[in-house]
Amino acid sequence: MDYFKRLAELLQTEKEEDRRQYESLTSHLPVAERRENGMSWYPVAIRDTEIGRGDYLAVEVERTTHQDIIHQFRFGTTAALFSNHDPRADRVEGTVTHISGNRLKLSLRIDELPDWCRNGKLGIDAVFDENSYQEMEAALKLAPAIAEKKEEGELIQILTGAKKPTFHTEHSIAKPERLNRSQQEAVEKIVAANSLAIVHGPPGTGKTTTLVQAIKALLQKEHRQILVVAPSNAAVDLLSEKLSDEGLNVVRVGNPARVNERQMALTLDSKTAAHNSAKEIRRLKKQAAEYRDLAQKYKRNFGAAEREQRKALFAEARNISREVEKTEQYIVDDILSRADVITATLVGAAHYTVRQRRYHTVVIDEAGQALEPACWIPVPKAGKLVMAGDHQQLPPTIKSGAAAKELGVTLLEKAVALHPEAVVLLEEQYRMNEIIAGFSSQEFYDNRLKADAAVAHWTIFNGDDPLLFIDTAGCGYEELHEGTGISNPEEAAFLLRQVAHYAERLKNFFVPEQFPSIAVISPYRHQVEALKEGVQNHPLLREMGASLSVNTIDSFQGQERDAVFISLTRSNADSTIGFLSDIRRMNVAMTRARKKLVVVGDSATLSQFPFYADFIHYAQAHNAYQSAWELME
Repeated sequence: MDYFKRLAELLQTEKEEDRRQYESLTSHLPVAERRENGMSWYPVAIRDTEIGRGDYLAVEVERTTHQDIIHQFRFGTTAALFSNHDPRADRVEGTVTHISGNRLKLSLRIDELPDWCRNGKLGIDAVFDENSYQEMEAALKLAPAIAEKKEEGELIQILTGAKKPTFHTEHSIAKPERLNRSQQEAVEKIVAANSLAIVHGPPGTGKTTTLVQAIKALLQKEHRQILVVAPSNAAVDLLSEKLSDEGLNVVRVGNPARVNERQMALTLDSKTAAHNSAKEIRRLKKQAAEYRDLAQKYKRNFGAAEREQRKALFAEARNISREVEKTEQYIVDDILSRADVITATLVGAAHYTVRQRRYHTVVIDEAGQALEPACWIPVPKAGKLVMAGDHQQLPPTIKSGAAAKELGVTLLEKAVALHPEAVVLLEEQYRMNEIIAGFSSQEFYDNRLKADAAVAHWTIFNGDDPLLFIDTAGCGYEELHEGTGISNPEEAAFLLRQVAHYAERLKNFFVPEQFPSIAVISPYRHQVEALKEGVQNHPLLREMGASLSVNTIDSFQGQERDAVFISLTRSNADSTIGFLSDIRRMNVAMTRARKKLVVVGDSATLSQFPFYADFIHYAQAHNAYQSAWELME
């Protein structure tokens, strides 16, 4: 099908650009900088080795210093073990098969560790993520063949627009408690769908709660296993935990982002280790390790007899490892067959333990942030697909400008446009004061998004206004360009003064332990750096510690704070607003605030763009407009 051929071309363009950016980042960077960027663990110590699946050597390493640096290693990541003695030559690549805290397991296609592992300090480098692209490419090749089959292909034909989804009406489900009208409608739509249902969940509308209840209802009706996937480990963790809390048997494939006891207990690894047959595996692994240790005691300059003996010992270790593999497969099959729900990332749905499984229903959460080719990994495994997300928030990150226009349109967005009859909008939000939410409701959700009574009028303290737009027009706060970066130091300093004044007022109402949470955000990374520097140089703001967060808008998707201050940054004579024109980013920014939203920007630059003209008008209509001149010190 041309549909998948085009997707494959776009994915290839994205892959090439991703690789180019990755290699330009890593090729000349010293290890200390790679470590700082989260691309290396260095130094590491080898804690254990064993023969793993398919004669691969599994090496467990631990990072021994710089343990607080956030890193990019994930389950399935391609990574290389290296020695600082000669990092380019002394290097072997493998795949991360497990990660927990400061330890990870790397699967290497070798019999034994190279001699250079005893020379100098060792490290682990993240390598370009070929694996994810390979899985997406394979899925795009497979989908057209499945689409031609009468029954298995129906869902694919619906998603590509060749057919319409159908719904049955002869179903009756027990109404889940505590769901509002639109949430209940979404559950009913999901149960009634023969092939496709979509939950459009704007910020704060209880999308996760709705999905969990829908999954419970499907299991009660169909009694058939469900696959639940999402683009990120964090989203998979959240759903795994909520489903488990409802008493469902959840098996998490892959390693969670939240490395806590509850999450770990749900993983396939943890359940395998606790299985009745795990004792036999431990015995066999110990035996294989003993044979390998014996083989490795032979020196390099041995004769023919010793060489044969060494070869025989390695062969025996491999035979035992194959026995281990069979037993492990039996355990895995046993655990998976009894699961109500299997959870994984989109790429994790292709993991060897679950690769061949098919499901009555596949659920894709956070589908608005999912790259479409990644969705085609789990979709062919489904009889029915449920997508949940919000295509009015940020789309997936795409590195290639050439691919972004088409690849930036998600499968969720396409399906919403093709099949509005399959969509239920969650209409009641539980996060924001109604005046904060009202603008997003007007611009993105046809005025259908309403605030629940419990939050509609809440403020941080009595008499506080929930919304304020501070107009810096005419103040001379000009934006600065440094390379490709944009900042506005004077606007940053002004905004931080407003945050400090507000924090002083809050001291009259709150003790430090109950101090409201405040976020300062901007779409521009250079502006965020200026804001962070300003916080460090301001004694009161610095003392606020964890109560005050400063970061880009993108990093706050999925989060919320009591008060949010947004620096729009752009101020120029040409009314150029750059990627402020991606109004979905501003939807994310404005809907992070629970009780107070303050937006600082230059109306002269912004108001040429209809969205910002509407916002300024909205602020004026709610008596929430103020000129920065009135607040000058």
